[in-house]
Amino acid sequence: MAMAAAFRREGRRFVSPQPITAVRSSLIPEDHALLGVRSISTQVVRNRMKSVKNIQKITKAMKMVAASKLRLIQTRAENSRGLWQPFTALLGDSPSVDVKKNVIVTVSSDKGLCGGINSTAVKISRAFNKLTLGPEKETKYVILGEKAKAQLIRDSKKNIAICMTELQRNPLNYTQVSVLADDILKNVEYDALRIVFNKFQSVVSFLPTMATVLSPEVVEREAESGGRLGDLDSYEIEGGETKGEILQNLAEFQFSCVLFNAVMESACSEQGARMSAMDSSSRNAGDMLDRLTLTYNRTRQASITTELTEIISGAAALEG
Repeated sequence: MAMAAAFRREGRRFVSPQPITAVRSSLIPEDHALLGVRSISTQVVRNRMKSVKNIQKITKAMKMVAASKLRLIQTRAENSRGLWQPFTALLGDSPSVDVKKNVIVTVSSDKGLCGGINSTAVKISRAFNKLTLGPEKETKYVILGEKAKAQLIRDSKKNIAICMTELQRNPLNYTQVSVLADDILKNVEYDALRIVFNKFQSVVSFLPTMATVLSPEVVEREAESGGRLGDLDSYEIEGGETKGEILQNLAEFQFSCVLFNAVMESACSEQGARMSAMDSSSRNAGDMLDRLTLTYNRTRQASITTELTEIISGAAALEG
């Protein structure tokens, strides 16, 4: 640099023996290097800021949509809890009953961007399947939701009996869910139905839950053995129906009620988890936008400083 200044004072041009290469930013593509380092770097940062702003708008809109759907579903989910609670008081909930034929009904969502609620339901289903493995035991899956289907089909394809998707496209009522429950009961043989779902607690929390519905034969066996179901003999049966027929009707009605509550609870948990996930995404987009703004301001200030330095150096060279 001192040699170059001396040559300039003498009015001669200094030619460097080696070309001087500019230090490019990591944001500058290779093919844009010849167009000017400073202009390209600020343009790339501006484009990135615009993209982040658009993503932030989308996540905020998705959060508002999820909040609106949550308000509609939450009341229905809370009201549906009163359908299966009388069955729990009468027949109990016996997840530890040892049976030969288990059917795991996994309830999940059809869409993503809702945290880990679907993975949680799948993990519980797989864990219970491992616990019930045995030489004379059989376990089948009934899957409700696209996300659980995509995960369970990888390693348990041969054990999947029924798959149902797009249940949440239109708001479900009890009549529609009871038809689904009737189809499930007609197409699978079971001793116990294990319904795995996410119970809604708040916008930021849900409780993985497994409800058990026993077949009439298992209910009679447990009642005769004097277990929790032994109180059934204390009730009087009116009409011409036998005890077996009444238990069959109770099992079908119990399964439809539990399944309806599971679908409502899972839908409510899905919207709450999506609200939380989109809120976190919006905050992360805001943090990234702040960092990009700082980078853009520093780059622009460096460009201005460099140009001023060149102008001052050129003026000083002319005066000298």
